[in-house]
Amino acid sequence: MPLKLARFWLVCLFFFVWAFAIAARLFWVQIVHHSEYVERAEKQQERTFEVAPRRGVLYDRNLRELAATVQVDSIYAVPTEMDDKKTAAHVLAAIVHVDPEDKRTTEPEIANRLDNGHSFAWVARRVRPEVAARIRALNMKGIYFQKEFQRFYPDNQLAAQVLGYVGLDDNGLGGLEQKFDARLHGVSGRMFTAMDARRHVLGSTEHEPEPGQNLELTIDNNIQFMAEQALDHAMDKTHADNGTIVVQDVHTGQILALAIRPTFDPNDFRHTTPALLKDHAVSDVYEPGSVFKLVTYSAALDSNLTKPDDMIDCQGGKITLAGRVIHDNQGEHFGVITVHKALEESSDVAAVKLALKVGEDNFYKYVRAFGFGSRSGVELPGETRGLLRPTSKWNGSSIGSIAIGQEVGVTPVQLVSMVSTIADGGVYLPPRILMPSQLDPNQKSAVLQAAAFKAGEDLPNPLPPGAHRVISEMTAAQMRKMMEGVVLYGTGKPAQLNGYSSGGKTGTAQKVDPVTHLYSKTMHIASFAGIAPVNNPAIAVAVIIDNPKGGGSYYGTAVSAPVFAEVAQQVLEYLGVPHDIDVQQPRTPAKKEKPVDLVEDDSDADQNNVNALFAAVNDLPPDDPLRAAPQQPQNATQSASAAKTQSKLIGTSSIPAANPAPAAKQSQSVQVSTPSQVTISDGKKLTVPSLIGMPVRKVIEMAAAAGLDVQITGSGTAREQAPAPGSQVPPGTKIIVRCQR
Repeated sequence: MPLKLARFWLVCLFFFVWAFAIAARLFWVQIVHHSEYVERAEKQQERTFEVAPRRGVLYDRNLRELAATVQVDSIYAVPTEMDDKKTAAHVLAAIVHVDPEDKRTTEPEIANRLDNGHSFAWVARRVRPEVAARIRALNMKGIYFQKEFQRFYPDNQLAAQVLGYVGLDDNGLGGLEQKFDARLHGVSGRMFTAMDARRHVLGSTEHEPEPGQNLELTIDNNIQFMAEQALDHAMDKTHADNGTIVVQDVHTGQILALAIRPTFDPNDFRHTTPALLKDHAVSDVYEPGSVFKLVTYSAALDSNLTKPDDMIDCQGGKITLAGRVIHDNQGEHFGVITVHKALEESSDVAAVKLALKVGEDNFYKYVRAFGFGSRSGVELPGETRGLLRPTSKWNGSSIGSIAIGQEVGVTPVQLVSMVSTIADGGVYLPPRILMPSQLDPNQKSAVLQAAAFKAGEDLPNPLPPGAHRVISEMTAAQMRKMMEGVVLYGTGKPAQLNGYSSGGKTGTAQKVDPVTHLYSKTMHIASFAGIAPVNNPAIAVAVIIDNPKGGGSYYGTAVSAPVFAEVAQQVLEYLGVPHDIDVQQPRTPAKKEKPVDLVEDDSDADQNNVNALFAAVNDLPPDDPLRAAPQQPQNATQSASAAKTQSKLIGTSSIPAANPAPAAKQSQSVQVSTPSQVTISDGKKLTVPSLIGMPVRKVIEMAAAAGLDVQITGSGTAREQAPAPGSQVPPGTKIIVRCQR
């Protein structure tokens, strides 16, 4: 073959092999591994961001926002674009590390994320506007901003344990935020951003997120504020370990306020502790003491075994039951008295004898019917069913112990539901924290309508699930009259109201020492559960003060009954409930009045009751919070300094949650003259503040801070007031404010 021809064919062969190799490579890349290279190209050319949905709003019953969502800046970095990561971390940390306890914004942590990240690393999330502005002013290479949603609680500490809080990843970590996290969270969206080789944004497409569902609560934020303010006053006075107040609508079971102290600020959840997150209203149990006698008397009356005017022999204040001697209060040696008088004086002997008449099985049936020993179903996480053993596990003296509120553990929500049942004509209504329109978990959205609470007397029709009759209407009416006698003539005198009748029952119980497992001689729980007005009840209020240590007394008469009076007086006036008794003008005594007789039902408890309670714990289901281990902090920012922070928060927990307390700057002494009136006793005239345009809660705050009483008509925003702003009036003058939506 000629040399030229051979060269030609060699060149052709080379090009043929070269073309075949290229075709094979193209087939390999574009056909066999097509999806892999498309994915790699997308990673290089596109950046995908998860677009967080807007979390649903938590409203009170008047559609005021209790928990909302706002947009704030988060700062992130693209480490591959940064020249000097170490210097950048130093500069960034100097600006964003504003909280000494936030370990994620320290210089070493930021530097570590920049070193380990390739195309994305968080610098700081959800920073304050001034911090974001300082970072923007630096114009640093590789530093970018992204809008994120942040949970915001406008009233700070108000109803903190009820609402809970939201962590950095927008997950609910307590209260209703945790319970209904799936409904509130919504569905995340996606944003795809196209970029060129120099990382310049060419365009973006976005899959819109689906916002979370809004929820309307039965809480009224004005009533909640009143309850928390009253509880703050009690905590200041008694220096108790904790306190709980529950206010309930007796005709629907809806909870109007649930106040707990000490508390925390969900806007600053990094500085809280697990102890402050606990909802004592549903997660704690305690021996109710003499408050539980309302169940005993109701059972006896409803079983037609006695009547309020029947005579009962209290045997000189002592009875022996299965070898155990049960005493009445120290110094009380009643003989034959009427049944209603026995309740007024809180005779243990009378309660035991009535329970024995009812019988173990029948008495147990009434206790369960009032809601004790089972979960109420209230829409709050961590609810316990309480402690109540079946009759098969009772000993010879158990019926006597339970009759006077021992050997049984109850929650504050169960207690308020019990007195609501009596107020509601004997029908038990399960307590609720969500409005009825919100109870269907399958609904995608709900039309929220303001449902301001109006005192009424009609039951829901039809009755909600779980509602049932416990006692007859006649028995309920008799019990209400006897409860009124407790307030008028018995141990509950400090619970009397001005212009409204009230009824209830005091209770004082010894606590179990967690170290010795014996009843403590120094630790007590003081409680009061009551209703008002008596003839046409509108609200039920339960007050539980745990281990009061100040004020000279630990009895429910001295500690909890006055708190009930303060709360009930303000709430009834705020709701516009008509007065059913004469209104008395406040008077200043010329000389020191004789103090109220504080001799009250103290728990005559023995060790057998403690053993019974510990045995009852073993009967609880595994998921009951009383058997669960203590809850640990659920976010990484809660460090070893939690104990120090807790002591710091407890020290300031007596400050009203939503009151900026301008009165703290005044030098005048403040004297409380009635539960709903604050008087500055400096002898000078006061200037009437301008209240026009303010919501009801702000009107109440400003009037109280100025030392003036206030009467509000209507609802919404203040439109008119008398006297006019700037007027000089004597201390204690009542301002009339007309509100309108």
